[in-house]
Amino acid sequence: MNRRITASALALACAVALAACGSDSDDSDSSDAGNGSGDGATRTVETAMGPVEVPENPQRVVVLDTAELDTVITLGVIPVGAVQADATQEFLDYLPQDQLSDIEVVGNIAAPNLETIDRLHPDLIIGSKVRDEERYDELSAIAPTVFSETVGAPWKENFLMHAEALGKSEEAEQVIADYEAHAAEVTEALGGAEAAADIEVTMLRFIEGGNTRLYGRDNYIGGVLADLGLGRPAITDEATDGFAVEISPEQIDQADADVIYYASYGDPDASGEEGAVGGPLWEDLTAVQENRAFPVNDQLWYLGIGYTAANQIIDEIEETLT
Repeated sequence: MNRRITASALALACAVALAACGSDSDDSDSSDAGNGSGDGATRTVETAMGPVEVPENPQRVVVLDTAELDTVITLGVIPVGAVQADATQEFLDYLPQDQLSDIEVVGNIAAPNLETIDRLHPDLIIGSKVRDEERYDELSAIAPTVFSETVGAPWKENFLMHAEALGKSEEAEQVIADYEAHAAEVTEALGGAEAAADIEVTMLRFIEGGNTRLYGRDNYIGGVLADLGLGRPAITDEATDGFAVEISPEQIDQADADVIYYASYGDPDASGEEGAVGGPLWEDLTAVQENRAFPVNDQLWYLGIGYTAANQIIDEIEETLT
């Protein structure tokens, strides 16, 4: 039944994609490509930068982060342009790849190429203040630009704002209802709320060029775990601003918990994952000794930050813990 609900969310995206998607890339240089709804109708969306007038039915959308890419695809909108993460240099690999093939790369997160965006003649740009505040005026000169305040922890609120900008609020409410039902089913599959709360889960992420992170509660993946009612180890409460505790390879014992999900942002060798996993400190961890340390897809668990990712994540949690 879990897969049925996930499939339902993806089916919703596919069913409305033809009506909502942007034009093929071959049309990107058309001088009248940014006409939006065609009759000039607009509506006002409250954003982190103030009220913004957006087309009633935007047709050529550009997204400036991976969360926004998950959101638009979830809602059946294929953007004409999107950024990529520095470490991946590709679009999110868990999304339906046939829906990503015609999207043009418009730079990397927090470093969009404004000339490329302008050439695509967008009628709506979606991003966040934390990533691109300094480019807001330039982006707004290209097309109406809708920014959330930040990314990660407020992903559900951001989803609703972006859905409103896309004219997809009704579809968004259905996505949310399906996800909540899915999460409730997975919690029951784990033995119910009380049993789920007794399972302490560590989210461990190795970072190329940075310290290893033990994720706290105030972030996207912390929110997904909370939706299932899963427990977290005590060190979670030491996370700076609730986000993460940074550790060195010599402190990997602090990751100990009933269950560990781990991934690398960047190359696993350069991130420190290859050196840590299988080492003597790793082998002493409770989760490792009980065969409950699981490698996961970094793009899915950490970069997606949306409902399509969340549905797949909770399916994986069910598969590994039941």
